[in-house]
Amino acid sequence: MTATPSRTFEEARDWARLGTALLIGAADADAAVLDAPSLLPGWTRGHVVAHVAANADALGNLVHWAATGEKTPMYASPEERAEGIARGAVLSAAELTAWLRESAAKLEAATAALDAGAWAAEVVTAQGRTVPATELPWMRSREVCVHAVDLGRGVSFADLPDRFLAALCDDVAARRAAAPGPAAVLVPTDAEVRWELPGTGDPVEVTGPLHELTAYLTGRPAWPTTRYGAPVPELGPWL
Repeated sequence: MTATPSRTFEEARDWARLGTALLIGAADADAAVLDAPSLLPGWTRGHVVAHVAANADALGNLVHWAATGEKTPMYASPEERAEGIARGAVLSAAELTAWLRESAAKLEAATAALDAGAWAAEVVTAQGRTVPATELPWMRSREVCVHAVDLGRGVSFADLPDRFLAALCDDVAARRAAAPGPAAVLVPTDAEVRWELPGTGDPVEVTGPLHELTAYLTGRPAWPTTRYGAPVPELGPWL
């Protein structure tokens, strides 16, 4: 589907650190800022921050699983996950941003302590996928990088590395290809890659800078174009 070289483990770790720094920098400890709407429908910026902080704690459970062999799921249930975000969103701005920083630091320290055997251990994600622990930095990088954009505080997909954007498009395109949707071919104007989405209707070629196509694929505000002026296919939710 794409000629992009596979992402590396070390790249994913670097992207997780970058996204964390961008998100923490954008999550101002001011109630007016965090109570304002995010770019995600129905969520304030506080909801986004709470979600990312809870994600760090949840991934920490998988790090513990990998390190000890003790089965510790990310979340007890989908309901527990949603309730945690709702509770976090009503914390004071100072408490919420402190949780974001502390949970990120704790996750970074825990992953830094893993040895080669622990990184090779298998764990189960919240979606029920069995993956090696080496996938955890990639999972975290997606969370922090995409949600740094979702805060709507000046960070955009254009601020993220092209290799990250291409790897993210690989993931999202593969997920979309396995679900119903319109047929499309995504061709960046600034990268030698492309993604094909099989689906209903004749394929529409969607073009634009890589960061614009990443926003489009992930369902964020985007303004790509089509080769012959056809409407850009409307994509359903990514997750």
